[in-house]
Amino acid sequence: MFAHMLVLGLALMAAGTVSAQAPAMAPAKPIKVVVLGDSLSAGLGLPAAAAFPARLQKALENKGIKVDMINAGVSGDTSSGGRDRLDWSVPEGTEAVIVELGANDALRGIDPNVTRSALTEILTRLKARGVAVLLCGMYAPPNYGSDYAARFNAIYPELAKSFEVPLYPFFLEGVATEAKLNQADGMHPTAEGVDMIVRNILPTVQAFLGAISGQRS
Repeated sequence: MFAHMLVLGLALMAAGTVSAQAPAMAPAKPIKVVVLGDSLSAGLGLPAAAAFPARLQKALENKGIKVDMINAGVSGDTSSGGRDRLDWSVPEGTEAVIVELGANDALRGIDPNVTRSALTEILTRLKARGVAVLLCGMYAPPNYGSDYAARFNAIYPELAKSFEVPLYPFFLEGVATEAKLNQADGMHPTAEGVDMIVRNILPTVQAFLGAISGQRS
């Protein structure tokens, strides 16, 4: 009888130890991420599950990184459009924003000063809110000339340096001009193109989110 009570007592003590440790063993909360972008990240012409934010979330989860990813891409949006909807596109509690804007600015030949101003305001307002930013760069097409391209292309590295945020130099790296990775319009990636973008940007996003996880602890 005594031996039975001793075993039972030890079992209860062990259960109490496990219970006391349970909160410390709980998995970390997913990082709340918003992809603020245009049709390239919104997934124009693709099912929602094939869009960049969904595919990036899956790739991160395959690496054991839990994220709560919001697709805040709006087809046709310029940098100014992204700025104008910033407050409702990036809800309270957001910890990180991937900014993918500027392709439509370049396609329309918008003054690079206007693009720079809009992106500057986006970065300023997110920084004031304590939201981490990964800036995705874009290159101007050649049809507006070398002077326009030089002014436009310089925006992203200069802002990344000024605001001390990580930069992924070209969002369409490995996909632009690759016919088999783009839809019939030659501009928007296919599902395979999106997967290529995700593979290329994944190390940068992992490092970005790793820094946020480090700041949490």
